[in-house]
Amino acid sequence: MRVAVTGSHGFIGSALVASLTKDEHDVVRVRRDEQGGLVAADLVGVDAVVHLAGEGVATKRWTPEQKRRVLESRTIGTTLVADTLAAMTPKPRVLLSGSAVGYYGERGDEILTEASSAGEGFLADVCVQWEAATAPAAAAGIRVAHLRTGIVVGKAGGAVAKTLPLFKLGLGGRIGSGRQYWSWISLTDEIGAIRFLLDHEVSGAVNLTGPQPVTNAEFTKAVGRALHRPTVLPVPKFGPRLLLGREAADEVVSVSQRVEPIVLAREGYQFRHETVDAAVQAELT
Repeated sequence: MRVAVTGSHGFIGSALVASLTKDEHDVVRVRRDEQGGLVAADLVGVDAVVHLAGEGVATKRWTPEQKRRVLESRTIGTTLVADTLAAMTPKPRVLLSGSAVGYYGERGDEILTEASSAGEGFLADVCVQWEAATAPAAAAGIRVAHLRTGIVVGKAGGAVAKTLPLFKLGLGGRIGSGRQYWSWISLTDEIGAIRFLLDHEVSGAVNLTGPQPVTNAEFTKAVGRALHRPTVLPVPKFGPRLLLGREAADEVVSVSQRVEPIVLAREGYQFRHETVDAAVQAELT
């Protein structure tokens, strides 16, 4: 299979490229030309496109300018991809486009599935517009799936990797009350699910999360067990707010989203890591 990948040098993109290449698929890293468009030659003859490019959500404080970059890197970038694919002859048969569980907003302990409504807040609004930007591809007959990814557990990047030094020093702890639900997925299953969706006729929203979401307190204890370190020191809410600002901290770190991967389960995807203990043991040690 010839697969084009945007965001191919990112945390998830680089792992996907490595996995596909290992199995001898023809992988193309999509580039931009001098005018900001896509290099057309990169897309000639591709069977599938995995679109993962976008400004990091929690890499900087949310100034108005940074929020604009986060939004436009997803909406303008995705529209460019969708329009380009729609105009191609022949067209790729599938577009897997990035999204996030941020779509659901703050929901407490409500069980969330792909059929759940969008929530409120900046990230929820971003995800709604991000997914809508794929419309030209779908209208052109390309199968489109939206990858609503949760917290990806892996050493090479993502939010969990950033906290590992603290955990290894015995300074890791729950954030605030720790009662907020964290919907996690191992990097192995993130890549496995993406590859599964390349080969299965699934369209629309797909939650890329593990089958057993846990609270932040439970997640924290699992990391401590894997690293053989104590996790008794709670992190007050003002800590993340100092680093990210109140809005970003509350929507990225303190938000509660109890998401279940109903579509993956229905289609028969077999998780390598069904529990958070299995995930952190495999990915962080």
